[in-house]
Amino acid sequence: MSKRDLKKYIAELNNEQLQEQIIALYDKFIPVKTYYNFVFNPNENNLVKDAKLKISNEYFPIRGRKAKMRRSVAQKFIKHFIQLGVDSYIVADVMLFTIEIAQTLSAEKQINAELFYKSMLTSFNQAISYLIENGILSDFESRIVAIKNETLTQNWVNTYEFSAIVERFQY
Repeated sequence: MSKRDLKKYIAELNNEQLQEQIIALYDKFIPVKTYYNFVFNPNENNLVKDAKLKISNEYFPIRGRKAKMRRSVAQKFIKHFIQLGVDSYIVADVMLFTIEIAQTLSAEKQINAELFYKSMLTSFNQAISYLIENGILSDFESRIVAIKNETLTQNWVNTYEFSAIVERFQY
């Protein structure tokens, strides 16, 4: 069904039928329920707090397990926040927090997996792109430079790439 056909179908429904349709969608589909729960009670602070806790748990597990360091956990939160229409500053904060928490772990413990560094570079690239797209790059410049400097301090294998990304927007 095209969007045009959907609009035509909705226009034919009376108010009561339309309400029944929306309630049926709400009951049947979890993403619809999540969306409406957020729209009517946009408690972004709790969402961010929960996301940061789960992301940090990937790098610093609460229960003495080994750190899994899965970037995908943070990516799911970021994608979810974007879909919900969470404020771009909050999304950017979570994006940068992910890299910062990984750097905290890297400072404490030598990580030999080259894939870790590659994935952090990908996250950094995505964060910079998101900041530029939303016109908020200058608001986060100090954190971006701090991340780049930390890669230098820790002597990451891809330090040059981090520096090159930052230099592109600084000059």
